[in-house]
Amino acid sequence: MNMFYTNYYIFQFEFKIVNIFNSFAYLGYYDDILLLINPKLLNSVMMRSSSSSSKININSVVKVKDDVGSVTSNQSKFDKKHKPNFYEQDSIKLKKSKVKLIKNKQKSSDDIEDAKLFVNTSDDLFTQSLLNRSSIKSLKASSKNKKRYKLKLDPLKYDNVFQDSLQSQQDDNSLQSDKSILLNKPLSINDLSLNINVPEAEIITYLFLNKGISATINDILDLSIIRSIAENYGFNLLESSSTKGVDDFITQYVSIKADSLMTIKRAPVITLLGHVDHGKTSLLDSILKTNLVGKESGGITQAISGYEIVWNYKLEQHKLIFLDTPGHESFKKMRLRGAKVTDIALLVIAVDDGLKPQTIEAINYIKDMSLSCIVVITKSDKLSNNLSKIKQDLANYDMLCKEWGGSISVIEVSAINDKNIDLLLSEICMFSNTKNFLADPQELAVGTILETYIDKKQGSIANVLIQNGTLKLGDIIVSENLYGKVKSITDVYSLKIRSSGPSSLVKVLGFTKLPEAGSLFCVLNDEKNAKEYCLKHSNVKQVDIALKFLNTRITFDFSSDTKQLKLIVKADTQGVLEAILDLLSHISQSKVQINIISANFGNISNTDVELAVATNSSILAFNVNISSHIRSLLKKYKINFKVFNIIYDLLQYVQTTMLSLIEPAYEKVLRGKAIVQTVFSMNKGYVAGCLVNEGKLTIKSYIYVYRNNLLVYEGFISSLKRIKSDVEEVSAINECGLMANFQSWKDLDIIEAYDLVPKEKTL
Repeated sequence: MNMFYTNYYIFQFEFKIVNIFNSFAYLGYYDDILLLINPKLLNSVMMRSSSSSSKININSVVKVKDDVGSVTSNQSKFDKKHKPNFYEQDSIKLKKSKVKLIKNKQKSSDDIEDAKLFVNTSDDLFTQSLLNRSSIKSLKASSKNKKRYKLKLDPLKYDNVFQDSLQSQQDDNSLQSDKSILLNKPLSINDLSLNINVPEAEIITYLFLNKGISATINDILDLSIIRSIAENYGFNLLESSSTKGVDDFITQYVSIKADSLMTIKRAPVITLLGHVDHGKTSLLDSILKTNLVGKESGGITQAISGYEIVWNYKLEQHKLIFLDTPGHESFKKMRLRGAKVTDIALLVIAVDDGLKPQTIEAINYIKDMSLSCIVVITKSDKLSNNLSKIKQDLANYDMLCKEWGGSISVIEVSAINDKNIDLLLSEICMFSNTKNFLADPQELAVGTILETYIDKKQGSIANVLIQNGTLKLGDIIVSENLYGKVKSITDVYSLKIRSSGPSSLVKVLGFTKLPEAGSLFCVLNDEKNAKEYCLKHSNVKQVDIALKFLNTRITFDFSSDTKQLKLIVKADTQGVLEAILDLLSHISQSKVQINIISANFGNISNTDVELAVATNSSILAFNVNISSHIRSLLKKYKINFKVFNIIYDLLQYVQTTMLSLIEPAYEKVLRGKAIVQTVFSMNKGYVAGCLVNEGKLTIKSYIYVYRNNLLVYEGFISSLKRIKSDVEEVSAINECGLMANFQSWKDLDIIEAYDLVPKEKTL
């Protein structure tokens, strides 16, 4: 038994020694680099420990084992009972020896004296940064890392690693050399930091020390502040957006291979683009033989709308899909939406007006998306010789007409007398035959949601353009984070249909909530796939993002006492709501901050009234109906509300309301001077007897009182008398008595009288 225990402790002792040595030379792995944690030279440690006098003599231990083993079996029980306890004595010696060994080992295992081993040079495999990082590793991971594979050091491999590292560093430098960034909307400090690769703390410090602006990481910065920050760090700020790379979804699902056996020729989608009041809707009226202009509020288009027509070209019936887009600057998203889905763009230019801002915007869409284009010159019935100038302006934007050697067709039309309307439609049909637009009706439907709104009888309605495949009743339709089952399909003639093929405009009922206007939709096989699709998309709406940018942005003139205009906005469709918010975001808010409490579409509800009462907000409604019950509530709680049908009127009302909140500013105009000759007291106060020596004093004058060239009072005159009569004014050289809210008059005080002329209020 004693022999067993002695062997066991000797084994434990030898195992501990091995562990101690391993702990000093633990091998760590950092990526593909072999690292040492707390490195010690093991050979030096072993040499010192072997020569140390405190090391236990293993032979002596073995000798003890032999002595114990030599006890014969025929010893008496008495001798066995009272024999010396060799195990107890050996265990005590063993423990003492182990303690001495550990202490001596710690003393003898000095740090490596050759410090050059850890010098950070370009030729060293182990750099100081790697050593520092490796030292942070937890010792608990040692047992796991020791079980991993041992890395074989290959000099050629590491040479390639460093070459790749050098190449990536050169690529980073080349990226940083391009200091132009595209920023065309307010951003938070966090987002700006990611765009310009500057730490958030550094941006916050710059704003505080250089601009006197206290901001946090989540605060929204105005474009003017973003421009200042970008220029400070050497960036060139670009504010023109590009529309290249519209969406991989369209490329993957909507584009059809021409060699597919199931493809058919589909109708082209034609979008009318151009400046406001250039005759786009009048042109459609002439094509469709309708009166769309007479039905529009204010005579302008304020929503994207679609129409179908069948035209006979070369004895064939051609179905054409037209999209009419608004021309007002605030409807930019609608125009972009129409440009994304179009096959042929009609660039509408009024002959008497030429190229305007929204015309140039449409030209950029056409060039960026490589759209087929026909330039339509409207109002050609007017006497104007502006056509050559328009062609020259188009040439400046790399759009050469065929007459000048280019490829762009230019057609003059008149909606009033139907001039060249048939020529325009024939040109569109010829374009369609040349481009050969295809679709596969056997596929599941995919397309774009053009507009969304809430029908109070049915629910969420989406106006969609089917670009490929066939949409059927009962299909599982999905868009971003929403899905539903198609319950109803309505065509452009307001007829209920069971299915609809490619290049068709329909109204779809089926989404549980309103999907995002401008988003893409597709039909999936089952509800499980629809749920998986929705989980991959964010539920953050563009309207919510626009509200965040509008309400919390910081400008150079921002201060805590800036007045606020609190608004609740209601609109009939999501597209119109986007346009209103975009319009409000472009109003200068240095003096009055617009705070949108709520922005939604649909009619005004009880919730909106309660919210307006709680926040003391005004309600602005666009193209919505107000029930008699809601009207009575609005009057009962004296809530300021307005209903608009024209976006110009809404903009003008908001600007006027903001101006009314601004404190008036006055310009001082010197009208006269006087000197105090005597002061006397009356029941109402002290009166200054004055001599007017320049100009005149009026009862409405604003006076400054100086004493020894120091200003002692400023304010209005409360009473002005000449002898004993009240007068409106006193001219030089005459005496008068005046009173003001000032009781410390003294002789020889100088009075300067000014007329305060109100300045025009500006935002």
